[in-house]
Amino acid sequence: MAFLEIQGVHKHQQGNPTLHPVSFSVPQGKKLGIAGATGSGKTTLLKIIAGLMQPDGGQVVLEGKRVLGPDEKLLPGHPAIGYLSQHFELRNNYTIGEELDYANGLPQAEADAIYKICDIGHLLERGTNEVSGGEKQRVVTARVLTTRPKLLLLDEPFSNLDAGHRATMKGMIRHLTNLMDLTCIMVSHDPVDTLSWADELVVLQEGLMVQQGTPKAIYFQPANEYVASLFGAYNLLSPAQAQLFGVRSETPGKKLMVRPGSFTVQAAGNGGLLGKITEQAFMGSHYEIGVALPHFSVNMLTLDGTLKPGTAVSVALQNGHGCWI
Repeated sequence: MAFLEIQGVHKHQQGNPTLHPVSFSVPQGKKLGIAGATGSGKTTLLKIIAGLMQPDGGQVVLEGKRVLGPDEKLLPGHPAIGYLSQHFELRNNYTIGEELDYANGLPQAEADAIYKICDIGHLLERGTNEVSGGEKQRVVTARVLTTRPKLLLLDEPFSNLDAGHRATMKGMIRHLTNLMDLTCIMVSHDPVDTLSWADELVVLQEGLMVQQGTPKAIYFQPANEYVASLFGAYNLLSPAQAQLFGVRSETPGKKLMVRPGSFTVQAAGNGGLLGKITEQAFMGSHYEIGVALPHFSVNMLTLDGTLKPGTAVSVALQNGHGCWI
């Protein structure tokens, strides 16, 4: 039996299905990302797993025991599950230190180690109303972790943070979950956040689980165009266009999904399809370029900043890249 099992969980709200029956399991110590567009049922599923929302059917089983919903116990939640909401709050009229001491279930030395990683040691004497949004997020994360959770649930942990604080939080969460060997599930407003973090992904579409797999598999082999769109830019080639790159369709009615990084581009005359650069955008670590080919265009990535609009090039598709959807 897996550490965590989601068995046919489903939910209706206001007469409409918010979550169709969903089933999957999470081994102990693994990190699972839940991705989907707004309204796909991500937060509903996370709250049901946490024991904070009652499912209409199915069950959540943690270490062989069913997680009770709020209709079945006086105080909603599960003592072994830490839930970090996007709507985090701190109590008024307390210092940060008092707020943390109230929740702490660890020896002080272990708690202090978490405070150090979260970079909140200098905040302990401040009032809970005297910290910034990024600082508050780090405090709440530390507070959840000092309750000794076996399962950590993160609901949009980066949604209210600017780019700098987002990077800090990502590194902090990665460090702490590895250090504490936590099983962790994260829902992120930006599904791309989960690609470098998760061991496995579950993708929801209008309450349906449409795909489950490793980040690499879902990025390069999405189940449909909806999944492809969640994780970044892509090109869709007709069977005739794909055949120009040497890829033959074996599934009538499908198109070939190709990520921009799956193409190679070289000076004209080096093999591949002849084309011309139509646009170039500097993205810091790389350039995004558009290339006009015979009768169609593609978008791709390159490190070569000399490929200016108007440059003639040869374009090829890396062997084995592309997915029919």
